[in-house]
Parts: sequence; C-alpha cells; structure tokens
Amino acid sequence: MSEIVTVPTTENIRKKISTLPHKPGIYLMRDRFGTVIYVGKARNLRKRVSQYFHPSRRMGWDLKLNALVEAIHDFDIHIVRSEPEAMLLEGKLIKEFKPRYNISFRDDKRFLLLKINLNDPIPNFAFARFKKDDGAKYFGPFVNAGAARNTIAMVRRQFNLRGCRVFTPGEADYKHCLYAHLKYCTAPCINNVTREQYLEQVRAACEFLEGQCGEMKEQLEADMKKAAVAQDFERAALLRDMLKDLAVTTRKTEKFERVPYSLPNSTIDPEYDLVELAGALKLPSPPQRIEGFDISNISGTFAVASMVSFRNGRPDRANYRRFKIKTVKGQDDFASMAEVVRRRYTRVLNESNAGAKADGGEAIPAALQQLVDEVSAAKKGRGKKALADASAAAVREKRAPGEVLKRGAVNLPDLILIDGGKGQLGMACAELEKLGLGHVPVIGLAKEFEEIYRPGDSRPLRLSHESGALKLLQRVRDESHRFANTYNAQLRIKKISESVLDEFPGIGENRKAALLKKFGSVQRLRTATIEQIAEVSGFGGKAAEELKRFIEARSTLTGQ
Repeated sequence: MSEIVTVPTTENIRKKISTLPHKPGIYLMRDRFGTVIYVGKARNLRKRVSQYFHPSRRMGWDLKLNALVEAIHDFDIHIVRSEPEAMLLEGKLIKEFKPRYNISFRDDKRFLLLKINLNDPIPNFAFARFKKDDGAKYFGPFVNAGAARNTIAMVRRQFNLRGCRVFTPGEADYKHCLYAHLKYCTAPCINNVTREQYLEQVRAACEFLEGQCGEMKEQLEADMKKAAVAQDFERAALLRDMLKDLAVTTRKTEKFERVPYSLPNSTIDPEYDLVELAGALKLPSPPQRIEGFDISNISGTFAVASMVSFRNGRPDRANYRRFKIKTVKGQDDFASMAEVVRRRYTRVLNESNAGAKADGGEAIPAALQQLVDEVSAAKKGRGKKALADASAAAVREKRAPGEVLKRGAVNLPDLILIDGGKGQLGMACAELEKLGLGHVPVIGLAKEFEEIYRPGDSRPLRLSHESGALKLLQRVRDESHRFANTYNAQLRIKKISESVLDEFPGIGENRKAALLKKFGSVQRLRTATIEQIAEVSGFGGKAAEELKRFIEARSTLTGQ
C-alpha cells in the first residue's frame, strides 16, 4: 500500500496522517525534492508518524529531530504483517536509499541467514550474511540473531546433526569431536550412518525450520508445565525461552529481496523551475548557482547567519557557510545582513585574487594588486574589521564596478537571495556596490505574502503560489532558515553547558576560557583527570581537585 499527495502541505500531511491504519509497517519521509531523507518502522503507523508533528516535539532540544521535521514535505507508507517484517523492510530500504537522517543499517551488514548445501559430502548448517547462487538452501533472514542461534543448536541436538566446521570430517576429527562423544551427532564421519540416512535427518531438520514443528512445541510446553509443577523453575524458564526462540525463528515472514514498490516520480523539476525563475526575474540565463542568506537570533543574543548554496536547483551542502555576527550589537537584522554579505564576498574576492597569483595566470591589475597589499597590511595591523574596510575601500575607490570580475575569474553566484524585504535587500545591495559587485543579481523574499523585492523596483513581484519559480525560491529560503536556526540552537546548548563553570567559586573569565581552550567543552572536562586539569594555567593541585569534585557533583545532580 502506498499513498501519495500531489501537492503536500502541512495541512495535507495532517489529513494524510488521519487516514493511516493502526497496523505495522514502514514510513519514508521525503523532502521538497522527493528525496527520501528518513526511513522508519512502526508497530502502529498512525501513532508513530503522528508523533513527528506534535507541537511538543518542536520544543525539544534534539537538533537532529527538529531538522528532520522541518525538512519533511511528504511521506509514503508500506504496510506489512508483523513488526519483524517491518524491520526487514526498513533495513532493505535504508541500504537502498541511504537517507541522510538514518544511522542504523547504513553499513553493508545484512540480517542473519541459515544455509545448508545438500550436495556437500556431509551437509552442515552454517550462518551467512549474503545469499549466493551456490545451490545451497537458505532460511531467513532472521531479525533476532540470538533466537536463530539458539534454535539451530536445539535442532542439531534434536536431529543428531553435526556442528563441527570441518568441510569433510574424518576419523582424525572424530577423536576430538564432543558432538559425537556426547551423542549429539550420529557421526557420519566414521560411517556410523550412511550418507542417505544422514540426509534424511537433514531433510527432517529443514522441514522443521520451514514450520513443521508443532510436535516439538507441544513437547516443550508439556515439559515446561511438568517442570513448573515440580517447582524446577530454572528448567521451566529454560524451556520457556526455547519455546520463545523457536516461535521467533520459525515465524513466517515475507522476504524483501527487492524494493516492493517504486517511489513515484517527484513533481519537482529543478531545470524547469530554473528556466521559469529566469523568465520571471528577467535574467539572461537560468541561475545555475544560487546563494541564500538568513539571520537568526533571540532578542539580539546568539546572533548568527547562514549562507546556503543551490546548484542546478538542488542543495550544494559542501558549500554551505555559517557566521557569527561580530560587529552588530543588539537585534539589528539590517546591519547583520550587511555584515554577512560584506564578509562573504570580501572573502570570495580575496580567495580569487590569491588563486590567480598561485596559478601563475595573467598579471593582476594594478588596482587589484593594491587591494591585495592593503588587505595584507590590514591583516598585520588593524585586525579583521580593518581587513574588511580596506578591501571595500580599495575596490570602491580604485576599480570600477565589474572590472576583472568576469565569470570564471571570481567564484560568484548567478543569483543572491536575501531572506527579508526592502530593508535587508537594500543593505545587501549597498555592500555589493561597495565591493564592485553591483552587477550580480540579488533579490529579497519576504515571508508574509511571499513577495519578491528587486533593486530599483518599488513594487514587489508576486508569483503564483503554484509557480515552480516561487517554490524554488522558497526551498532556498527555507533551507537557509533551517541552517541558521540549527547553528543558533547549537550555540545556545553550548552556552548552557558552559554556564555550569560560572557557579564554581572564584573561577573568573580568564580561567574559564583557559579550561575551555584546553578541553573544548564541559563534557570533555568531565572525563579529564585531576592531573590534566592541573596542567591548565591558574589551576594548581588543590584547585584542580576542587573543580573535579564540583564537576562530578553537578554531573550527579543533572544526571549527565
């Protein structure tokens, strides 16, 4: 069973959840591009999937879960008969799609199989991870490997089968074989039985593993009850566990050798959206590379910014960047946007200039050379702010806008997207002009009515909400928003954990900074020895002992 919503929204997802059955199965979460980003299993599909969208989930501190929920655009389900089947299918699909938010089952390890080749001289049951075309008979896969191993040990004893690993055992092996001496095995290696007789035992064991085990279950149940009546509870518990392992191992499950259904093709067409966007913005060609910016802060604290990169309409995560706002005090999104744009493209210019020199290309123009010299002087003398000011001033005063900033020479995007309206867009444009990058297309996208603001145009552009161009811009904006919020939350969590040190008597900012520089975080400090703490400047033996006791006491109170 597979259900798809053509144009999913948050409301449509809620409606879709209300139609889910209370049955076991797997669910596949997809993002705006139709890519599977998470695969999960559920004993009850409706309850499990609805948990992702509870309002309380968004208040939690699990950054991975919050990022996953924000990225979900649609989901598919597949109903199975039991929870073990759900686990088998989950593992199969994770290996198939390799979703970014899954951790388990991503390796090449498979569920346990049991195989036996009846063409061997003396067939033997063995465990395997991969099914091969080798003429052997395979059982499984088994979700519970422990139950499978216990069951095959019981089967060997019940049907007197060998458990040695030798391919063709002989009399030399028999002398040291406990299975034969304990009468667990009929010892075909010394011709106690003929090969045909031994094959009959093997075939009976195969039928048993295929589910014809009713008689043994009844016998085990009867023995368990007798042991309980005789108050031999240890034996009764052992028989109970054997019954449980037998039921788990011989339960019939569907074998998912291939994906049982094909995910529908996504209605998103990035190439078409890019062409439509170029037409709407009157660009000379579809913007193959888009960079989007967003600001995130809480009442002016932990002010950060993000820059995401989209190439050919899809996220280019290797080129994402994040920034801490350094020069802006308080909550000023306009000034913060100006700082980030200035820092980003000043760096792009500097890296391009340095690369041109290193590659031995054409000589750098005099104006550009002077820019490099002034930047170097700023690095040595007046710090990072002076570096940015020198870069901006040199380009503004000594080089006309656009000079030597041709495509290919400088790693510039085809379109810059600012999350915000006229204010943020105006600040970004001003900084780009100072850097001589006024020719780079830049727009702002305001959230309230999804209005597109363009430089020099007082009236915003409004596209249809069904427009592929607008949906592409929304994807860039939403991704930059997610990336900025994630970084903001990481800084908040780090600050909260570091604030534990503020409660230690007489620590001060310098000693606290020395500790964090040495260990990196409070979590690592918790695992440090007294000798390692004593190596930090300002902490002698006694102070190190007191700090260690303090950290351990706080860890006990907080349960960390």
